[in-house]
Order: sequence, then C-alpha cells, then structure tokens
Amino acid sequence: MQGSSRWCGGAMALMLAWLCASGSAAAQVPATAPANAVPADDAQRDGYRYYQIGDLAAPRPAPTRAGMMLVGGGDWPREAFAWMIERAGHGRIVILRASGAAEAQNEFFRDLGGITAAQTLVFENRRAASDPRVLEIVRGADGIFIAGGDQSRYVRYWKGTPLARALDAHVRAGKPIGGTSAGLAILGAYAYGAMDGGSLVSQTALDDPTGPKLTLVDDFLHLPYLQRVITDSHFGKRDRLGRLIAFLARLSQDHRRDDLVGLGIDEYTALCIDAQGEGRVFSGNGGKVWLVRPSLRADVYAQGEPLSLRAVPVIGVGADSTLRMRDFKVERPAFSELYDVESGQLIRREPTA
Repeated sequence: MQGSSRWCGGAMALMLAWLCASGSAAAQVPATAPANAVPADDAQRDGYRYYQIGDLAAPRPAPTRAGMMLVGGGDWPREAFAWMIERAGHGRIVILRASGAAEAQNEFFRDLGGITAAQTLVFENRRAASDPRVLEIVRGADGIFIAGGDQSRYVRYWKGTPLARALDAHVRAGKPIGGTSAGLAILGAYAYGAMDGGSLVSQTALDDPTGPKLTLVDDFLHLPYLQRVITDSHFGKRDRLGRLIAFLARLSQDHRRDDLVGLGIDEYTALCIDAQGEGRVFSGNGGKVWLVRPSLRADVYAQGEPLSLRAVPVIGVGADSTLRMRDFKVERPAFSELYDVESGQLIRREPTA
C-alpha cells in the first residue's frame, strides 16, 4: 500500500504540473493546496515560494507600453493601478516580494481585475534570484509589481544578480514596472537600503548624515528618468522630509554631484511616469509627491556633526500637476517651499510678501 500511495501521489503531481504548463490550471498555490491547485510541495521551491491565479496560457489582450508606477505605501490608489494594468496590455502581472504570500496577486486579479493572470514570487534567499524558473517567470511578465516589506532583503537578495538584470531588461522592452513602500525605495538609481535593521527617522539622519544608519545603495536598478533620483515612501505621514534632505546631502558628498533629486511620495498616492517622462499623480486622499532639489552643497557636513544646509527648494506635485522627469520641472505645482537646515534642525522659511 505504501508503494501504491507513493505512485499515486507522483502521478497526481505530474498530471497537475502538465495542467499548469498547458495553462488550464488557474488556481492559486497556497500553503495547503486544495484538490484543484498545484501541490503544496511545488509552492515551496528552492529559496522561494510561488503562487499563481488566472489563466497563464491566455494571450495578452493588448500591446504593452512603457511606464513606471511609484507608490508611497498604504492603500492602493485604484486609478494608478488601472493605469499600470492598461500599460501591461491587460496581460500577466508578476508580483515580487520577500515576505507575505499571495495578497497582492489576489488584489490585482480579483479586486482590480482586467488581467489574464497573476504570479507571485516570495524570495527567501539570494540563491533564488539566479533560479532559471524564477527568471523565466519574470521574463514572461507583461507587468511587474514589487511589493512592500523590508527593502534590505531586496538589496541582499537581488543586487548584482540575474534577477536585477532581468528587471532592467523588462523596462527596456517597453513593459511597465511598479513598486510600493519598500518596492518603491529600490526603483531609483539611489536607495535607502535600511541595512541598519530599522527605519531611520528624520532627526537621527539630520543629527549625523555621515552616520552608519544612513545605509544608502546605488548601482542596483537602472531605470529611465530615475538615474539621478532617490525615492522615499510614507512621506508626509512619517515626517520624512528631513531624512530625504540628509540622504541627498550624503549622496552629494559621496558622489561629488549637485544634480541629484529626491522624490518623497505620500501614502495612498502614486506617481505614474509614461514613456516620454511625463509624470502624473493619482491619490485617494489628496496626497502629494514632494520634489526635493538642493541647489547648494552643505555648509556643515562632517563626521558626527549635525547637518547645516541652506535654501533647499521643495515643490509639491499634486493631482492637477505634471512633473517632467526630463528636467524635473513642475507645471501647476501644489505648493512651493524653501527649507534651511541649521545644526540639524529643519526650518521652513516663511514666504516673502
């Protein structure tokens, strides 16, 4: 009986694997799979977990178009996600993450709708970023979405791997990519890697921008219009303007550049950038994108010393604004402010009469 059971289980696994390959199995792969899903042992693979929903064999209904969706975290602004789905040709969305399970693919497929299928890859180590099956799934995506969580895992697991190169190639092929929270943080040419094990607060960053808690990363992804950009999420709610200014001061010193740009994005808010570099804001709560462009080097920048930096312009990009990513000009800004940092204290200048 034991041998017969083993044979039956193996035959069932082969049959279901064939169904998945032919696209006729449209079920999700949970930790304990029901009878019509891929077996649980296939959900737990070498260094990652895999989930799917929808018809993987269905043709993409429309052509793909290039686009980037930068989401600040929290609730999803539906208009932004509809924008991304349209640019994915209403085809197959691949969700990448390093924690959680199938939540985002369910939201894409069941709540938003209008796609043929969704697949989720949950990374558990760096080895998975070179796995041929992982790379095949990513290369076949019509749109890619990077979920929130802990961006230090993305840095440790993905930087310098075939997966990172596949993400760059996906964008070069004219397909959309998006990310929220931690997934947003890694899309810029520069990123706060959160390698210090915590979430850096503004005052700590301003008190010592040279300190070990400012774990900044570069040469990770190489996306168009973001070559000079560092992004930050949950922006207004978590009071992150100070830390973004500190990030820019650190990068300016480390890379000897004065042309770097920070984009802070509020929760429930997204910046959607098309192939021509035109950026539009979608928000469910009136949130903004904060464009930060220091025009001067720091007055005081030294190890263990609080930052001093004058005249940092901060421009708000709202639902009625347009952000030209080619030159970072804002049409119809939501607000325009000027900030000084004096001995680690962030001070907004009062508007002149």
